[in-house]
Amino acid sequence: MYQTCMFCKKPLGANEVVETFPVGRRLAFDAAKGRLWVVCRTCQRWNLTPLEERWEAVETCEKLFRGTRVRTSSENIGLARHPEGLELVRIGKPLRPEFAAWRYGDQFGRRRRRSIVYTTGTFAAVAAGWALMGTAGSLVGLLGANIATYGNVWQWYGRSVRFRPSDGWLRRMSRLNALHTLIRPDSSDAGFLVGVSRGIFRPRETEWFAGEDAQRAINAILPAVNHEGGSLKSVRSAVSEIESHGHPERFVHQAAQRWREYRRGGTFGHLIGMPHRLAFEMALHEEEERRALEGELWRLEQAWREAEEIAAIADDLLLPEGTSGFVDRHRG
Repeated sequence: MYQTCMFCKKPLGANEVVETFPVGRRLAFDAAKGRLWVVCRTCQRWNLTPLEERWEAVETCEKLFRGTRVRTSSENIGLARHPEGLELVRIGKPLRPEFAAWRYGDQFGRRRRRSIVYTTGTFAAVAAGWALMGTAGSLVGLLGANIATYGNVWQWYGRSVRFRPSDGWLRRMSRLNALHTLIRPDSSDAGFLVGVSRGIFRPRETEWFAGEDAQRAINAILPAVNHEGGSLKSVRSAVSEIESHGHPERFVHQAAQRWREYRRGGTFGHLIGMPHRLAFEMALHEEEERRALEGELWRLEQAWREAEEIAAIADDLLLPEGTSGFVDRHRG
């Protein structure tokens, strides 16, 4: 059973309420269609479960929801909190705007709030640091200013974006790299090519990915590019944009075809220049799930395994060399 978020690679947490599925602190379920998602409390993204026993888990969630008093609901979607702390989101028959508001509102809203808080905190720390320097000549002031500055640098230069294409080699890139991502139309299943900058100081050296590799790359890159998130109004606007094309797949295809409109610094096809990047991220999520639900659940299972593998590698990067071997030798 998978324990790591497919998207941000962070632990999903656990619950002691749903015995057949003790993963996650917030579960979303659709009893009519037999769908079960684990909502990551770190990035707020919905992880569709590929498990065969999800029907039994969904039935348990339905019983728990009906037996929980503390809950809020609309006509089609309800939220309940179990006394143990597990949150349950029950999906009925919502229209796309209502479902999107629940699914993406928290995700993009949390990114937006985090971006505002971080930016405000950085300016406040720098201002306080320089004020202390000016009044007392204190090294504490200089330290405060430097910490805020270096924290901001780490946000942009830390290689926090990770994905593993079919060649097996882990790709790691910074948010600054992500801003140089290029997109082109393609005839593959993904419908687009993704060009990734290979170095922080060499953004013009681009590595191109197609097909499934393009999907893996863009799913890892878009949250970094869309790190500022969006308001509920932005989510509704993105939903309207997708609906105007009739289908998420059609929207993705048309977005790739219009690559010449995404110009930045004399180069065409910059992902950062796409006017509806939130809609692009939403449409890609829905397309990935549609393909999985049409009998390709192995894609989800592969994504879960890759997420846990990358998470393990990321954890090991912070440890001194030889730590894993030492633990293995002294285990038990």
